[in-house]
Amino acid sequence: MLNQKASLESVLIPEQKQEEIAKLDRILSHEFAQPKLVGSNGEEIVIPESVYSILRQIVRAMASGQAISLVPHNHELTTQEAADILNVSRPFLVKLLDQGEIPCIKVGKHRRIRLEDLTLYKEHRDNKRRKHLDRLIEMTEEAGLYEA
Repeated sequence: MLNQKASLESVLIPEQKQEEIAKLDRILSHEFAQPKLVGSNGEEIVIPESVYSILRQIVRAMASGQAISLVPHNHELTTQEAADILNVSRPFLVKLLDQGEIPCIKVGKHRRIRLEDLTLYKEHRDNKRRKHLDRLIEMTEEAGLYEA
């Protein structure tokens, strides 16, 4: 079980291991009736579908060169960690917290943001941006300034 205080450490595969990860990605891409792990002693255990699904996603991301961080959904972030995830400055994030845009809790003098709350805010922000961009494209098409 992951510790609530675990750091947001990312794992990036070294270049010399990329081929191994790519091979694993190809293997995991095939649908298996009952995927299983085989221990060094020959013991076999069926991998639950939920675990197998996550494993496929992780390996696929690693095979495409992305860094991976695995964090429990109820993990609490520092303001700097949350700012880094949103790609904003820490003072801007604190302003969002003070305005009530993102819920937070106080631990002594420090604020903590639940990853789940930050993720919801980020999804809402991204959807809002997408709608505004779609509207802008629509307006430029109507004005004849944008060719499809």
